[in-house]
Amino acid sequence: MLWKLLVEYLRPHRQLLIAVVVFQLAQSIASLYLPTLNADIIDEGVAKGNTGVILNLGGLMLGITLLQIVCSIVAVYFAAKAAMGLGRDLRGAIFGRVGEFSEQEVTKFGAPSLITRSTNDVQQVQQLVLMSATMLVTAPMLSIGGVIMAVRQDAQLSWLIAVSVPVLLIAVGLIITRMVPLFRKMQKRIDTVNRVLREQLTGIRVVRAFVREDIETARFAQANEDVTDTALRAGRLMALAFPTVMLVLNVSSVAVIWFGSFRIEDGSMQVGTLIAFLSYLMQILMSVMMATFMAVMIPRASVSADRIGEVLGTESSVRPPKNPRSSAVRRGELELRDAGFAYPGADQPVLSGISFTARAGQTTAIIGSTGSGKTTLVNLMPRLFDATTGSVMIDGVDVRELHPDLLWGHIGLVPQRPYLFSGTVRSNLQYGKPDATEDELWAALDIAQARDFVEEMEGGLDAPISQGGTNVSGGQRQRLAIARALVKRPELYIFDDSFSSLDTGTDARLRQALKRSTAGATLVIIAQRVSSIVTADQILVLDDGRIVGRGTHRELLETSETYREIVSSQLAAEETV
Repeated sequence: MLWKLLVEYLRPHRQLLIAVVVFQLAQSIASLYLPTLNADIIDEGVAKGNTGVILNLGGLMLGITLLQIVCSIVAVYFAAKAAMGLGRDLRGAIFGRVGEFSEQEVTKFGAPSLITRSTNDVQQVQQLVLMSATMLVTAPMLSIGGVIMAVRQDAQLSWLIAVSVPVLLIAVGLIITRMVPLFRKMQKRIDTVNRVLREQLTGIRVVRAFVREDIETARFAQANEDVTDTALRAGRLMALAFPTVMLVLNVSSVAVIWFGSFRIEDGSMQVGTLIAFLSYLMQILMSVMMATFMAVMIPRASVSADRIGEVLGTESSVRPPKNPRSSAVRRGELELRDAGFAYPGADQPVLSGISFTARAGQTTAIIGSTGSGKTTLVNLMPRLFDATTGSVMIDGVDVRELHPDLLWGHIGLVPQRPYLFSGTVRSNLQYGKPDATEDELWAALDIAQARDFVEEMEGGLDAPISQGGTNVSGGQRQRLAIARALVKRPELYIFDDSFSSLDTGTDARLRQALKRSTAGATLVIIAQRVSSIVTADQILVLDDGRIVGRGTHRELLETSETYREIVSSQLAAEETV
């Protein structure tokens, strides 16, 4: 997967990589040429007292060294641009793919894991590309060229290269094979830390309300300790790799000097030649060390690439049709025909045999006990899930035949847990209609009974909203979410228990204003509170994933025992209060 990912996402940056190769090639050739010049200075200049040779060759060496510096800087610059570009493209690809996911895929991966994959995992691949690009030509060029140049200097000492390089490769290989499973485990444990931290930050009020700080601290400490333990084990192996390389490097240097001294003594080798041979051996072993460093990074990057590939290779269960219907939504009439839904691998379906029609200009309400399947039913309507049986129709067209953007463009959904984005009141209200005028925004706020508190906020429409809307109350957040849907003016409104945080007076005023402003549109209201739906044109009673009652409020009081139980339980609760 790593190789496939690199080939695909580095293709747009191939010109930068070509430039990196050219400058690295120039740097490598210069590095191979310098020891020979150094040997000539020692043998021809220093040994014979020839100052001219020393100055000429020394000046040439200085020029080549400056060339090396320039080539290295330029190569690293282009390599960094290619690596950063790869990271940008990968993050964009992951974000785009996740944006196509249905609720099913998001639940499968989990938000913490998706965040880790788009940040930490991408960073691991990005670092590998940066290091690979800077060593792409240097390591093999220095190793191969170094062997050739060392043999040219003295073939009889070359057996040291044939011994030291395989020893180094075997030692490092044994270390790396033990690191791969640790890196795989570490990425999963980073997911766990992200999940625990996200839960604690999101539920900080609940944690404090139930005095669970100590328990949550211990839970995070355990997750943190697991990551630390795995990282330390991997770090110890990584730390062992470099001393191993240096041990082989130094022992090889001592061996070259030891055996070379005998050849100098008998006159078969010059001092400069020995220094050059030692330099080439160092270059060979240093290139092996660079390859070792790469080999240490590859396992972790490979694990990260596999995790990224899982996201990019997962197709959404809600797929756009190959030949989408071009007919636009006109009235927003919603019809479900024997619709059902079951999660993959589940023994029992969540919904089964759901059939009803929500007509334009009417309000259809759905009520039921907790766990009856109301939220799943809501997700079927805008095609956040696809029905596993039956069909969901908009204006007589199966939603699976419409392009998702076309479908969602005509639906105003107010979720059970309203979410506001960081920005301002204005930017949140214009989320579904960026060109909405100020008059349209205030009109929507009037209907949603939110005008009063928005006018009191400093800045009015330009008052800041923090991430998630945490700087406003739950009821205010809910009313702003309703106003956001109203600004869009869709043909089909879906309110998923969107009035639960409102007091009864505000609820009644909002429903009256809503009925006037949405005349002609289709309204579907999911509710827990009977008082929110008594005036609905049609009420569906849901129980255990099936419709067990259908009619108006008065009709259901006479015909549906389940509905009567819901009404009586709420009345009893009100009387108790």
